[in-house]
Amino acid sequence: MRETVTSTHCPYCALQCGMNLTPAADGRSVEVSERADFPVNRGALCGKGRTAPAVLSSAVRLTSPLVRSAAGTLEPASWEEALDRIAQGIGGARAEHGADAVGVFGGGGLTNEKAYALGKFARVVLGTSQIDYNGRFCMSSAAAAGGRAFGLDRGLPFPLEDIPRTGCVILVGSNPAETMPPALRYFTELKENGGTLIVVDPRRTRTAEQADLHLAPRPGTDLALALGLLHLVVAEGLTDEEYIRERTAGWEDTRAAAMAHWPEYVERITGVPVPQLRKAVRLFCEPEHAMVLTARGPEQQAKGTDTVSAWINLALATGRPGRPLSGYGCLTGQGNGQGGREHGQKADQLPGYRKLTDPAARAHVAQVWGVDPDSLPGPGRSAYELLDALGTDIRALLLMGSNPVVSAPRAAHVEERIRSLDFLAVCDVVLSETAELADVVLPVTQWAEETGTTTSLEGRVLLRRRAISPPAGVRSDLEVLHELAARLGGEGSPEKRFPADPEEVFEELRRASAGGPADYSGITYRRLAEENGVFWPCPSPAEPAEPADPSEPAEAAGAAVHPGTPRLFLDRFATEDGRARFVPVSHRAVAEEPDEEYPVLLTTGRVVAQYQSGAQTRRVDELNAAAPGPFVELHPRLAQRLGAAEGDPVAVVSRRGRAVAPARITTAIRPDTVFMPFHWAGEGRANTLTNPALDPTSRMPEFKACAVRLEAVRP
Repeated sequence: MRETVTSTHCPYCALQCGMNLTPAADGRSVEVSERADFPVNRGALCGKGRTAPAVLSSAVRLTSPLVRSAAGTLEPASWEEALDRIAQGIGGARAEHGADAVGVFGGGGLTNEKAYALGKFARVVLGTSQIDYNGRFCMSSAAAAGGRAFGLDRGLPFPLEDIPRTGCVILVGSNPAETMPPALRYFTELKENGGTLIVVDPRRTRTAEQADLHLAPRPGTDLALALGLLHLVVAEGLTDEEYIRERTAGWEDTRAAAMAHWPEYVERITGVPVPQLRKAVRLFCEPEHAMVLTARGPEQQAKGTDTVSAWINLALATGRPGRPLSGYGCLTGQGNGQGGREHGQKADQLPGYRKLTDPAARAHVAQVWGVDPDSLPGPGRSAYELLDALGTDIRALLLMGSNPVVSAPRAAHVEERIRSLDFLAVCDVVLSETAELADVVLPVTQWAEETGTTTSLEGRVLLRRRAISPPAGVRSDLEVLHELAARLGGEGSPEKRFPADPEEVFEELRRASAGGPADYSGITYRRLAEENGVFWPCPSPAEPAEPADPSEPAEAAGAAVHPGTPRLFLDRFATEDGRARFVPVSHRAVAEEPDEEYPVLLTTGRVVAQYQSGAQTRRVDELNAAAPGPFVELHPRLAQRLGAAEGDPVAVVSRRGRAVAPARITTAIRPDTVFMPFHWAGEGRANTLTNPALDPTSRMPEFKACAVRLEAVRP
């Protein structure tokens, strides 16, 4: 019998690396092999991608619904019983306390179809405004800053293939060597081609080791650093005055703000020496082409939006955005972090990246959904604010594809709020720490067991294909929403508006996104099956020929096909007048500065062998062998003052709680800073410590900087 090979994509980060899957002999798992034809990773995979099939095993994943018994334990149940319990729990809370007493919390790993259906379910079936997702914790600050500068946010407005061909890249707060290893080749090729790499990070990471220049600012001072670099650009006459005059607005106020941040002042704030500031400006401004790329470091701050704006201002002042092989971009983290926020599971957005407060957007989407625009609720709470309201205003929660007990800031408090709910239902692949607290847990399909689309950090819409059948007791999230709509929707057979077939959902998503900033209307499953992804925006033809068969794609009937948009802003920006906007910003301190009681700064991040909250990767033996648990990275001088040796348990204490993990002593970190990875639960949970102070624009919590003290843990 001939083996069937399925070309698809990795379930983890936003690179969405191409891979081939072959069913194993038992038919219950798959074997991963190289897929060299996909241009992003060209066959390369990290350890997480290679071992992804391990989570398909019934030994580690959920295969039956679980329902909380009278004795308080989770017990196997039938699907009918589990779905009925969810309908009763959610319906009861809605009937007694109103629609907004029900919350919905999604995930950046959900496919576009699931994210779309979840947002529609919340607003049409439940009538609640209380929906957001864990992608709020990913790149919401960059999205807000990109939107106000360019009129449109897409993680990278150009493909990754442009990076090796530019002259200089400033990489701010990103460590792709560990977070998305196949992407490191682009920066290696940049250097091989004669370009330069500047890395901004408080730690000398594996990525920083590859840099021509490493700037190591204090956590939370990236805003001042960007302003200091812009000051030098102005002072040394390196601005692109023609570009500023022809393609931007708001420069005078931005220049004035930058001039208040002279180099010596910035050195005192950041700890970055003035000669390094001057060298960075020279390396960035000398070549014809250059890029600024940001990631979680500058974004996960209570001033993250302004911080990203400062880096965008630097790019604009030197004439980079909207020019070939140049610009500003954000390296998205989660697998569908880009698409997940475009189609309606975010508190303030409708499909197509439309604003929920825009009457025209509401009317368009309502028409597609077959509802009255006035019936759609307004914007709800952002992710942390929603979690903080659990058990008070919000009495019941439906959660899909997220593990906030580990991933949310001030995690012990969030866990308490979750425990205080009247009812919690979780859809997940594994029994995560959050699922363990649920009243009902539904086992859902995984990447290799379902078909659906995702959108990579480049804005490339991709088709993940089903390679094997799921276990008998497992259903898809789309089936779950279909069944719950039937139970909760009342009159009008709402289940007909919640199909379980992903292609049918995508066809509706196309119509809902048509004409919006993230227009997918010209993308079809047929195109995605034949091409290596399609970049949005990709509108449908203005006047498509009417297909003889309504199910037949328009392109089959002879209509012109939009090629997609790999590179944005080459002619104009997505603002009313086509000009990019400078946004004047000024340095301000982190929300929680060190003091006598808490004299050290904590910053958090990831390691190469684990992913996000670790709910899946911590169930893979090979990955656990490489990264078995949390640690506290600290400088030798700090370790000496503490009296701690390598491997000794160290307690890190903030105003929100205490975490304990072994010491990892290294000169690769600043002496005033400690680092903890956030993939683990238990006593080493880094997010027990982190500060939920929110950015006023993006509502991003300040994961990247909080004041702590260290304590030696004696036997």
